[in-house]
Amino acid sequence: MVATETRETVDEQLHYLNLRDLAARIRTGDVSPIDVIDACLARIEALHPRLNAFITVLADAARERAVEAEAEIRAGAWRGPLHGVPIGVKDFYDTAGVRTTAAFETFRNRVPTRDAVAVSTLKEAGAIVIGKTNMHTLGMGTTGLESAFGPAHNPWDDAYVPGGSSSGSAAAVAAGLCYATLDTDAIGSCRLPASCCGVAGFKGTYGAISSKGILDGEPVDEAILWLSHPGITTRSAGDTAIVLDAVAEPDARAKMSAHDSLSPRLRIGVAANTSAEADVDRAFKSAVETVRSLRHEIVAATAPLDVPRMGDLRTIQTDRDAIADRAFSDIDVLLLPTIPSTVPLVEKARANPQALPAAHTMFANYFGLPAISIPCGVDGHGLPIGLQIVGRPWGESAVLRLAREFEAAATEATRRPIP
Repeated sequence: MVATETRETVDEQLHYLNLRDLAARIRTGDVSPIDVIDACLARIEALHPRLNAFITVLADAARERAVEAEAEIRAGAWRGPLHGVPIGVKDFYDTAGVRTTAAFETFRNRVPTRDAVAVSTLKEAGAIVIGKTNMHTLGMGTTGLESAFGPAHNPWDDAYVPGGSSSGSAAAVAAGLCYATLDTDAIGSCRLPASCCGVAGFKGTYGAISSKGILDGEPVDEAILWLSHPGITTRSAGDTAIVLDAVAEPDARAKMSAHDSLSPRLRIGVAANTSAEADVDRAFKSAVETVRSLRHEIVAATAPLDVPRMGDLRTIQTDRDAIADRAFSDIDVLLLPTIPSTVPLVEKARANPQALPAAHTMFANYFGLPAISIPCGVDGHGLPIGLQIVGRPWGESAVLRLAREFEAAATEATRRPIP
Protein backbone atom coordinates (compact mmCIF):
# COMPACT_ATOMS: atom_id res chain seq x y z
CA MET A 1 0.00 0.00 0.00
CA VAL A 2 1.24 3.47 -0.83
CA ALA A 3 2.12 5.95 1.88
CA THR A 4 -0.64 8.38 0.89
CA GLU A 5 -3.46 6.00 1.92
CA THR A 6 -5.53 7.08 4.86
CA ARG A 7 -6.01 5.05 8.01
CA GLU A 8 -9.63 4.43 6.98
CA THR A 9 -8.56 3.00 3.61
CA VAL A 10 -6.08 0.64 5.25
CA ASP A 11 -8.69 -0.57 7.72
CA GLU A 12 -11.18 -1.21 4.92
CA GLN A 13 -8.54 -3.40 3.28
CA LEU A 14 -7.54 -5.19 6.49
CA HIS A 15 -8.34 -8.53 4.90
CA TYR A 16 -5.65 -8.01 2.25
CA LEU A 17 -2.80 -6.89 4.51
CA ASN A 18 0.37 -8.94 4.26
CA LEU A 19 1.37 -10.94 7.31
CA ARG A 20 4.31 -8.75 8.26
CA ASP A 21 2.21 -5.57 8.32
CA LEU A 22 -0.70 -7.29 10.05
CA ALA A 23 1.59 -8.76 12.71
CA ALA A 24 3.12 -5.35 13.38
CA ARG A 25 -0.29 -3.76 13.85
CA ILE A 26 -1.49 -6.56 16.12
CA ARG A 27 1.67 -6.47 18.22
CA THR A 28 1.48 -2.71 18.77
CA GLY A 29 -2.23 -2.86 19.58
CA ASP A 30 -3.15 -0.77 16.54
CA VAL A 31 -5.40 -3.67 15.50
CA SER A 32 -6.95 -6.24 17.82
CA PRO A 33 -7.03 -9.96 16.94
CA ILE A 34 -10.74 -9.71 17.73
CA ASP A 35 -11.22 -7.10 14.99
CA VAL A 36 -9.22 -9.22 12.56
CA ILE A 37 -11.25 -12.35 13.28
CA ASP A 38 -14.54 -10.44 13.05
CA ALA A 39 -13.49 -8.91 9.73
CA CYS A 40 -12.61 -12.31 8.27
CA LEU A 41 -15.77 -13.97 9.61
CA ALA A 42 -17.91 -11.21 8.13
CA ARG A 43 -16.18 -11.63 4.79
CA ILE A 44 -16.61 -15.43 4.90
CA GLU A 45 -20.32 -15.01 5.59
CA ALA A 46 -20.75 -12.46 2.82
CA LEU A 47 -18.84 -14.43 0.20
CA HIS A 48 -19.76 -18.02 1.12
CA PRO A 49 -22.67 -18.22 -1.36
CA ARG A 50 -20.32 -17.10 -4.12
CA LEU A 51 -17.17 -19.07 -3.21
CA ASN A 52 -18.13 -22.04 -0.99
CA ALA A 53 -14.51 -21.99 0.18
CA PHE A 54 -15.09 -23.48 3.65
CA ILE A 55 -16.65 -26.75 4.75
CA THR A 56 -16.64 -25.81 8.44
CA VAL A 57 -16.32 -22.31 9.92
CA LEU A 58 -15.21 -22.12 13.55
CA ALA A 59 -16.71 -18.73 14.39
CA ASP A 60 -17.23 -19.14 18.13
CA ALA A 61 -13.94 -20.93 18.79
CA ALA A 62 -12.04 -18.38 16.68
CA ARG A 63 -13.55 -15.44 18.58
CA GLU A 64 -12.69 -17.07 21.91
CA ARG A 65 -9.13 -17.63 20.82
CA ALA A 66 -8.89 -14.02 19.56
CA VAL A 67 -9.86 -12.75 23.01
CA GLU A 68 -7.15 -14.94 24.54
CA ALA A 69 -4.60 -13.79 21.96
CA GLU A 70 -5.33 -10.14 22.65
CA ALA A 71 -4.83 -10.67 26.39
CA GLU A 72 -1.57 -12.56 25.81
CA ILE A 73 -0.16 -9.86 23.55
CA ARG A 74 -1.15 -7.08 25.96
CA ALA A 75 0.63 -9.00 28.70
CA GLY A 76 3.82 -9.04 26.63
CA ALA A 77 3.57 -12.72 25.65
CA TRP A 78 3.69 -12.19 21.88
CA ARG A 79 4.43 -15.50 20.16
CA GLY A 80 5.48 -14.21 16.76
CA PRO A 81 4.00 -12.95 13.48
CA LEU A 82 1.13 -15.48 13.38
CA HIS A 83 -0.15 -14.62 16.86
CA GLY A 84 -3.83 -13.72 16.55
CA VAL A 85 -3.88 -14.31 12.77
CA PRO A 86 -6.78 -16.25 11.14
CA ILE A 87 -5.52 -19.30 9.24
CA GLY A 88 -7.57 -21.84 7.28
CA VAL A 89 -6.80 -25.55 7.34
CA LYS A 90 -7.54 -27.86 4.42
CA ASP A 91 -10.11 -30.42 5.49
CA PHE A 92 -7.51 -33.18 5.06
CA TYR A 93 -5.84 -32.31 8.39
CA ASP A 94 -7.25 -33.67 11.62
CA THR A 95 -8.51 -31.06 14.05
CA ALA A 96 -9.39 -32.10 17.60
CA GLY A 97 -13.14 -31.99 18.20
CA VAL A 98 -13.81 -30.58 14.73
CA ARG A 99 -14.96 -32.74 11.86
CA THR A 100 -12.35 -33.60 9.24
CA THR A 101 -14.06 -34.88 6.12
CA ALA A 102 -11.69 -34.67 3.11
CA ALA A 103 -14.91 -33.56 1.32
CA PHE A 104 -15.92 -37.25 1.33
CA GLU A 105 -19.51 -38.18 2.16
CA THR A 106 -18.44 -41.21 4.19
CA PHE A 107 -16.38 -38.91 6.46
CA ARG A 108 -19.09 -36.24 6.83
CA ASN A 109 -19.33 -36.83 10.59
CA ARG A 110 -15.74 -37.94 11.22
CA VAL A 111 -14.45 -36.05 14.30
CA PRO A 112 -10.82 -36.66 15.34
CA THR A 113 -9.67 -36.42 18.94
CA ARG A 114 -6.24 -34.94 18.18
CA ASP A 115 -4.85 -32.17 16.01
CA ALA A 116 -2.50 -33.02 13.17
CA VAL A 117 1.08 -32.12 14.08
CA ALA A 118 1.22 -29.12 11.72
CA VAL A 119 -2.10 -27.82 13.04
CA SER A 120 -0.81 -28.09 16.59
CA THR A 121 2.38 -26.28 15.56
CA LEU A 122 0.36 -23.45 14.02
CA LYS A 123 -1.65 -23.08 17.21
CA GLU A 124 1.53 -23.00 19.29
CA ALA A 125 2.68 -20.12 17.09
CA GLY A 126 -0.49 -18.27 18.06
CA ALA A 127 -2.40 -18.73 14.79
CA ILE A 128 -6.17 -18.98 15.04
CA VAL A 129 -7.82 -21.74 12.98
CA ILE A 130 -10.83 -19.99 11.49
CA GLY A 131 -12.16 -22.99 9.60
CA LYS A 132 -11.64 -26.06 7.42
CA THR A 133 -11.37 -25.33 3.72
CA ASN A 134 -13.18 -27.12 0.92
CA MET A 135 -11.30 -29.47 -1.39
CA HIS A 136 -11.61 -31.98 -4.21
CA THR A 137 -12.91 -35.19 -2.62
CA LEU A 138 -10.08 -37.17 -0.99
CA GLY A 139 -7.59 -35.04 -2.92
CA MET A 140 -8.24 -37.19 -5.98
CA GLY A 141 -8.66 -34.50 -8.63
CA THR A 142 -7.04 -31.38 -10.01
CA THR A 143 -10.17 -29.39 -10.89
CA GLY A 144 -11.72 -28.86 -7.44
CA LEU A 145 -15.16 -29.62 -8.85
CA GLU A 146 -15.98 -32.68 -6.75
CA SER A 147 -16.87 -32.33 -3.07
CA ALA A 148 -19.55 -33.76 -0.81
CA PHE A 149 -20.21 -30.16 0.22
CA GLY A 150 -20.39 -28.72 -3.28
CA PRO A 151 -17.43 -27.36 -5.22
CA ALA A 152 -15.47 -24.27 -4.34
CA HIS A 153 -15.56 -21.56 -6.99
CA ASN A 154 -12.85 -19.56 -8.68
CA PRO A 155 -13.07 -16.03 -7.20
CA TRP A 156 -12.05 -14.44 -10.51
CA ASP A 157 -14.83 -16.07 -12.52
CA ASP A 158 -16.92 -19.01 -11.37
CA ALA A 159 -17.32 -20.22 -14.94
CA TYR A 160 -13.73 -21.50 -14.60
CA VAL A 161 -12.33 -24.18 -12.30
CA PRO A 162 -10.59 -23.14 -9.06
CA GLY A 163 -8.06 -25.97 -9.39
CA GLY A 164 -7.55 -28.82 -6.98
CA SER A 165 -7.32 -30.42 -4.73
CA SER A 166 -6.80 -27.40 -2.43
CA SER A 167 -9.60 -25.50 -4.16
CA GLY A 168 -11.23 -23.86 -1.14
CA SER A 169 -7.88 -22.77 0.25
CA ALA A 170 -6.83 -20.94 -2.91
CA ALA A 171 -10.24 -19.28 -3.21
CA ALA A 172 -10.26 -18.27 0.47
CA VAL A 173 -6.78 -16.74 0.42
CA ALA A 174 -7.31 -15.00 -2.94
CA ALA A 175 -10.55 -13.39 -1.73
CA GLY A 176 -9.23 -12.30 1.66
CA LEU A 177 -11.22 -14.73 3.82
CA CYS A 178 -8.08 -15.63 5.78
CA TYR A 179 -4.38 -14.84 5.55
CA ALA A 180 -2.95 -18.29 4.80
CA THR A 181 -3.96 -21.92 4.66
CA LEU A 182 -2.30 -25.21 5.54
CA ASP A 183 -2.63 -27.57 2.57
CA THR A 184 -1.37 -30.70 0.87
CA ASP A 185 0.26 -31.19 -2.52
CA ALA A 186 0.51 -34.66 -4.05
CA ILE A 187 0.89 -33.95 -7.78
CA GLY A 188 0.44 -30.19 -7.61
CA SER A 189 -2.64 -30.03 -5.36
CA CYS A 190 -1.53 -26.75 -3.76
CA ARG A 191 0.31 -25.13 -6.68
CA LEU A 192 -2.36 -25.84 -9.32
CA PRO A 193 -5.21 -24.01 -7.53
CA ALA A 194 -2.78 -21.26 -6.54
CA SER A 195 -2.08 -20.71 -10.24
CA CYS A 196 -5.78 -20.75 -11.12
CA CYS A 197 -6.73 -18.31 -8.33
CA GLY A 198 -3.75 -15.97 -8.48
CA VAL A 199 -2.05 -16.67 -5.14
CA ALA A 200 1.18 -18.24 -3.88
CA GLY A 201 1.10 -22.02 -3.46
CA PHE A 202 4.15 -23.67 -1.89
CA LYS A 203 5.36 -27.14 -1.01
CA GLY A 204 8.61 -27.78 0.77
CA THR A 205 11.20 -30.50 0.47
CA TYR A 206 9.78 -33.87 1.44
CA GLY A 207 9.74 -33.93 5.25
CA ALA A 208 10.02 -30.15 5.73
CA ILE A 209 6.56 -30.00 7.34
CA SER A 210 5.04 -32.90 9.25
CA SER A 211 2.27 -34.84 7.49
CA LYS A 212 1.34 -36.71 10.67
CA GLY A 213 -2.37 -36.41 11.30
CA ILE A 214 -3.68 -36.17 7.74
CA LEU A 215 -6.74 -38.42 8.07
CA ASP A 216 -4.92 -40.24 10.85
CA GLY A 217 -5.99 -43.86 11.20
CA GLU A 218 -7.55 -44.11 7.73
CA PRO A 219 -6.03 -46.45 5.12
CA VAL A 220 -3.60 -44.62 2.85
CA ASP A 221 -2.03 -45.81 -0.40
CA GLU A 222 1.78 -46.03 -0.22
CA ALA A 223 2.12 -43.76 -3.24
CA ILE A 224 0.30 -40.99 -1.39
CA LEU A 225 2.64 -41.35 1.57
CA TRP A 226 5.60 -40.76 -0.74
CA LEU A 227 4.14 -38.11 -3.03
CA SER A 228 1.94 -36.00 -0.77
CA HIS A 229 3.70 -32.99 0.76
CA PRO A 230 2.19 -30.51 3.21
CA GLY A 231 1.74 -27.17 1.51
CA ILE A 232 1.09 -23.52 2.29
CA THR A 233 -1.13 -21.07 0.42
CA THR A 234 -0.69 -17.33 0.95
CA ARG A 235 -0.95 -14.12 -1.05
CA SER A 236 2.81 -13.67 -1.36
CA ALA A 237 6.13 -15.46 -1.05
CA GLY A 238 6.99 -13.26 1.92
CA ASP A 239 3.90 -14.49 3.73
CA THR A 240 4.82 -18.05 2.77
CA ALA A 241 8.24 -17.66 4.38
CA ILE A 242 6.61 -16.52 7.64
CA VAL A 243 4.25 -19.50 7.77
CA LEU A 244 7.00 -21.94 6.78
CA ASP A 245 9.22 -20.65 9.58
CA ALA A 246 6.40 -21.40 12.04
CA VAL A 247 5.47 -24.90 10.84
CA ALA A 248 8.74 -26.40 9.57
CA GLU A 249 10.09 -29.34 11.53
CA PRO A 250 13.15 -28.46 13.68
CA ASP A 251 15.53 -30.74 11.76
CA ALA A 252 14.17 -29.35 8.49
CA ARG A 253 15.02 -25.80 9.57
CA ALA A 254 18.60 -26.91 10.14
CA LYS A 255 18.80 -28.54 6.70
CA MET A 256 17.29 -25.50 4.99
CA SER A 257 19.72 -23.18 6.79
CA ALA A 258 22.64 -25.34 5.69
CA HIS A 259 21.56 -24.89 2.07
CA ASP A 260 21.08 -21.12 2.18
CA SER A 261 22.63 -19.46 -0.85
CA LEU A 262 25.31 -16.99 0.23
CA SER A 263 25.79 -15.66 -3.28
CA PRO A 264 23.96 -12.43 -4.14
CA ARG A 265 23.56 -13.73 -7.68
CA LEU A 266 21.56 -16.87 -8.36
CA ARG A 267 22.09 -19.15 -11.34
CA ILE A 268 18.60 -19.69 -12.73
CA GLY A 269 17.65 -22.41 -15.18
CA VAL A 270 14.79 -21.76 -17.59
CA ALA A 271 13.16 -25.04 -18.59
CA ALA A 272 13.66 -25.58 -22.31
CA ASN A 273 11.77 -28.87 -22.53
CA THR A 274 8.23 -27.66 -21.81
CA SER A 275 5.42 -26.56 -24.10
CA ALA A 276 2.45 -24.39 -23.21
CA GLU A 277 -0.57 -22.68 -24.73
CA ALA A 278 0.05 -19.29 -26.31
CA ASP A 279 -1.20 -17.15 -23.42
CA VAL A 280 0.82 -19.16 -20.91
CA ASP A 281 3.93 -19.08 -23.08
CA ARG A 282 3.62 -15.31 -23.48
CA ALA A 283 3.24 -14.73 -19.72
CA PHE A 284 6.12 -17.10 -18.94
CA LYS A 285 8.50 -15.40 -21.37
CA SER A 286 7.58 -12.03 -19.90
CA ALA A 287 8.24 -13.41 -16.40
CA VAL A 288 11.66 -14.65 -17.50
CA GLU A 289 12.50 -11.16 -18.74
CA THR A 290 11.45 -9.75 -15.36
CA VAL A 291 13.75 -12.27 -13.67
CA ARG A 292 16.52 -11.30 -16.06
CA SER A 293 16.16 -7.69 -14.91
CA LEU A 294 17.00 -8.82 -11.38
CA ARG A 295 20.61 -9.33 -12.53
CA HIS A 296 20.80 -13.04 -11.83
CA GLU A 297 22.43 -15.41 -14.29
CA ILE A 298 19.95 -17.04 -16.69
CA VAL A 299 20.72 -20.30 -18.52
CA ALA A 300 18.74 -22.92 -20.42
CA ALA A 301 17.96 -26.05 -18.40
CA THR A 302 16.08 -29.32 -18.58
CA ALA A 303 13.24 -29.93 -16.14
CA PRO A 304 13.20 -33.57 -14.90
CA LEU A 305 9.65 -34.19 -16.09
CA ASP A 306 10.23 -37.87 -16.94
CA VAL A 307 9.01 -39.44 -13.69
CA PRO A 308 7.75 -43.04 -13.35
CA ARG A 309 4.04 -43.71 -13.51
CA MET A 310 2.00 -43.06 -10.39
CA GLY A 311 2.34 -46.01 -8.04
CA ASP A 312 5.75 -47.16 -9.30
CA LEU A 313 7.93 -46.39 -6.28
CA ARG A 314 10.70 -48.95 -6.78
CA THR A 315 13.43 -46.36 -7.36
CA ILE A 316 11.96 -43.24 -5.79
CA GLN A 317 14.48 -42.91 -2.95
CA THR A 318 17.42 -43.54 -5.26
CA ASP A 319 16.01 -41.00 -7.70
CA ARG A 320 15.58 -38.45 -4.92
CA ASP A 321 19.14 -38.97 -3.76
CA ALA A 322 20.43 -38.31 -7.28
CA ILE A 323 18.20 -35.41 -8.34
CA ALA A 324 20.46 -32.58 -7.11
CA ASP A 325 23.29 -33.78 -9.33
CA ARG A 326 20.99 -34.67 -12.19
CA ALA A 327 18.95 -31.46 -12.46
CA PHE A 328 20.63 -28.86 -10.23
CA SER A 329 24.33 -29.49 -10.70
CA ASP A 330 24.87 -26.06 -12.22
CA ILE A 331 21.73 -24.11 -11.27
CA ASP A 332 20.17 -22.94 -8.01
CA VAL A 333 16.53 -22.89 -9.14
CA LEU A 334 14.45 -23.92 -12.14
CA LEU A 335 11.71 -21.83 -13.81
CA LEU A 336 8.74 -23.17 -15.76
CA PRO A 337 5.02 -22.43 -16.12
CA THR A 338 2.97 -23.94 -13.29
CA ILE A 339 0.33 -25.21 -15.72
CA PRO A 340 0.85 -25.66 -19.48
CA SER A 341 -2.74 -24.65 -20.23
CA THR A 342 -4.95 -21.74 -19.30
CA VAL A 343 -7.63 -22.25 -16.65
CA PRO A 344 -10.34 -24.51 -18.12
CA LEU A 345 -14.04 -23.83 -18.09
CA VAL A 346 -16.10 -25.75 -15.54
CA GLU A 347 -18.35 -27.14 -18.25
CA LYS A 348 -15.41 -28.55 -20.19
CA ALA A 349 -13.69 -29.97 -17.10
CA ARG A 350 -16.67 -31.40 -15.25
CA ALA A 351 -16.43 -34.91 -16.72
CA ASN A 352 -12.69 -35.30 -16.04
CA PRO A 353 -11.39 -34.88 -12.46
CA GLN A 354 -7.83 -34.61 -13.86
CA ALA A 355 -8.71 -32.02 -16.51
CA LEU A 356 -6.21 -29.54 -15.12
CA PRO A 357 -2.83 -30.97 -16.24
CA ALA A 358 -0.16 -31.67 -13.62
CA ALA A 359 2.56 -32.25 -16.23
CA HIS A 360 4.71 -29.41 -14.86
CA THR A 361 4.15 -30.00 -11.15
CA MET A 362 4.25 -33.76 -10.58
CA PHE A 363 8.05 -34.06 -10.81
CA ALA A 364 8.57 -31.89 -7.73
CA ASN A 365 6.48 -34.37 -5.72
CA TYR A 366 8.24 -37.43 -7.08
CA PHE A 367 11.70 -36.00 -6.42
CA GLY A 368 10.65 -34.33 -3.14
CA LEU A 369 11.69 -30.82 -4.22
CA PRO A 370 10.67 -27.40 -2.83
CA ALA A 371 8.47 -25.47 -5.27
CA ILE A 372 6.24 -22.43 -5.37
CA SER A 373 3.71 -21.05 -7.84
CA ILE A 374 3.26 -17.28 -7.93
CA PRO A 375 1.16 -15.12 -10.28
CA CYS A 376 2.94 -13.90 -13.40
CA GLY A 377 0.21 -12.79 -15.79
CA VAL A 378 -3.33 -13.32 -17.06
CA ASP A 379 -4.84 -15.10 -20.00
CA GLY A 380 -7.22 -13.66 -22.58
CA HIS A 381 -10.15 -14.11 -20.21
CA GLY A 382 -8.47 -12.36 -17.29
CA LEU A 383 -7.72 -15.58 -15.41
CA PRO A 384 -4.38 -15.85 -13.57
CA ILE A 385 -1.30 -17.63 -14.90
CA GLY A 386 1.31 -19.05 -12.55
CA LEU A 387 5.10 -19.04 -12.62
CA GLN A 388 6.69 -22.03 -10.90
CA ILE A 389 10.06 -21.83 -9.16
CA VAL A 390 11.60 -25.18 -8.14
CA GLY A 391 14.74 -25.71 -6.08
CA ARG A 392 17.16 -28.46 -5.14
CA PRO A 393 16.40 -30.52 -2.00
CA TRP A 394 16.36 -28.19 1.04
CA GLY A 395 16.77 -25.19 -1.27
CA GLU A 396 13.70 -23.40 0.11
CA SER A 397 15.65 -20.20 0.76
CA ALA A 398 16.63 -19.76 -2.88
CA VAL A 399 13.10 -20.55 -4.08
CA LEU A 400 11.46 -18.07 -1.71
CA ARG A 401 14.14 -15.45 -2.25
CA LEU A 402 13.64 -15.40 -6.01
CA ALA A 403 9.85 -15.46 -5.61
CA ARG A 404 9.98 -12.41 -3.33
CA GLU A 405 12.28 -10.57 -5.74
CA PHE A 406 9.99 -11.36 -8.67
CA GLU A 407 6.91 -10.16 -6.78
CA ALA A 408 8.65 -6.90 -5.94
CA ALA A 409 9.48 -6.33 -9.61
CA ALA A 410 6.14 -7.49 -11.08
CA THR A 411 2.57 -6.26 -10.72
CA GLU A 412 0.52 -9.47 -10.70
CA ALA A 413 0.80 -10.01 -6.93
CA THR A 414 -1.21 -6.84 -6.33
CA ARG A 415 -4.27 -7.95 -8.33
CA ARG A 416 -7.28 -8.98 -6.23
CA PRO A 417 -10.40 -10.75 -7.51
CA ILE A 418 -12.84 -9.14 -5.07
CA PRO A 419 -12.51 -5.66 -3.49
